[in-house]
Amino acid sequence: MSHVLAIAGFSGSGKTTLITALLPELARYGWRVNVIKHSHHDLEFEPPGKDSARFRAAGAGEVMVVSPYRYAIFHELTESEIPPLAEQIARLAPADLTLVEGFKREPIPKIEVWRATNGKPPLFPDDECVLAIATDSADLLPASALPILNLNDATAVAQFIIHYFSEKPDA
Repeated sequence: MSHVLAIAGFSGSGKTTLITALLPELARYGWRVNVIKHSHHDLEFEPPGKDSARFRAAGAGEVMVVSPYRYAIFHELTESEIPPLAEQIARLAPADLTLVEGFKREPIPKIEVWRATNGKPPLFPDDECVLAIATDSADLLPASALPILNLNDATAVAQFIIHYFSEKPDA
């Protein structure tokens, strides 16, 4: 069964940097990891005149682009909402872990990324799904019984994730 963990925090807190550092660390333990990133921006992967963009503009509901290196599926949400996270995860190949960047309001286990220099309040006081806080500003955090992880130590964060899911195999 694939585990799901959100790396949550406000924009500019270091979520992408942490995930990028975690991927090779988790791979060293033999874990296959998928990533889903939430974006508020329109996604354009090919210039407007390319064939896939023309197919989408002409009304295709989904367009798959395949190359010897990767493939991508473009699914238009013209008249529908963003699919629920569980549906998005189900579209992915099997993995040991799916890291989700963003989705801070989803009721799933989370590691919060928090930096005092970002000027935003921490999420953990109002989110019972936060398991730990990854930060470079531990001395400035409000009091908490949650584990505090060094944001700059991806090895320690990866070990925390592996330990958490080995303790709670159905999480």
